[in-house]
Amino acid sequence: MRQGVLNSYRASVVFGLMILLVAGVFATDYLISGGSAFAADEAEAPAADVPADDAAVDDEAAEMQESYLVWFYKALGLKYVVVFLAISFTLVAFFVMNLLVSRRDNICPLHLVEAFEGHLNEKRYQEAYELAKADESLLGQVLASGLAKLSTGYDNALASMQETGQEESLKLDQRLSVLALVGTIAPMFGLLGTVDGMVASFQVIARSSTTPKPSELAQGISMALVTTLIGLWLAIPAILAFNLLKNRQQKLLLESGIISENLMKRFQGVSSGPKT
Repeated sequence: MRQGVLNSYRASVVFGLMILLVAGVFATDYLISGGSAFAADEAEAPAADVPADDAAVDDEAAEMQESYLVWFYKALGLKYVVVFLAISFTLVAFFVMNLLVSRRDNICPLHLVEAFEGHLNEKRYQEAYELAKADESLLGQVLASGLAKLSTGYDNALASMQETGQEESLKLDQRLSVLALVGTIAPMFGLLGTVDGMVASFQVIARSSTTPKPSELAQGISMALVTTLIGLWLAIPAILAFNLLKNRQQKLLLESGIISENLMKRFQGVSSGPKT
């Protein structure tokens, strides 16, 4: 229980740091934009005698030097900004959570194996049971359930271990499946934004009696392209993280299953195991 609380606390801390990082990016962008504007004002001060045409060109160039982040925000619109921020925060939070859970100490700790086997070799079965029961790892819960059922026979103990292992494995899969969900819905929202942007552009064409200017179509096209881009940016790392963590968890689960069966094999053929 204490380890689970610690993991949740660490995930919350990392999640909060990511929020601060995003806020820092926005603040830095604001300061950079403000500094650029201040520099532009200083540059315009000595050029009081510049012709009106040149001043208009300079103003147009300054508008074109818009912040990349601000352009992304305008291209997405508020609704897609909120959606993609929620997806990105979910991705980071569950990635960190699964990364902490997928450690060896949380699934198949070697120190538990050594201590548990030492107790069994010395026939201190009660101490072995208490050690496994107090350990919050998957292997500890599996061994504790097996020892608890040894009094009813080895087969029942083995069945109890398998049932506990399946329950713990299901919990890991449910937590990890969120990354797969993010990898699926992120490009779908990107596709939705693509269709939404193209519809907006075609509406401009349909409502215009003359050929519309490219600037009038830019908003819809920008939305179509930027939403697709960000959807892929979120989906690719989510799918990559899911597969890497899934393979790691499967490896540790297989290892814990083999170790637990090897530790309990000494009781095979015994009609009633040691009482715990």
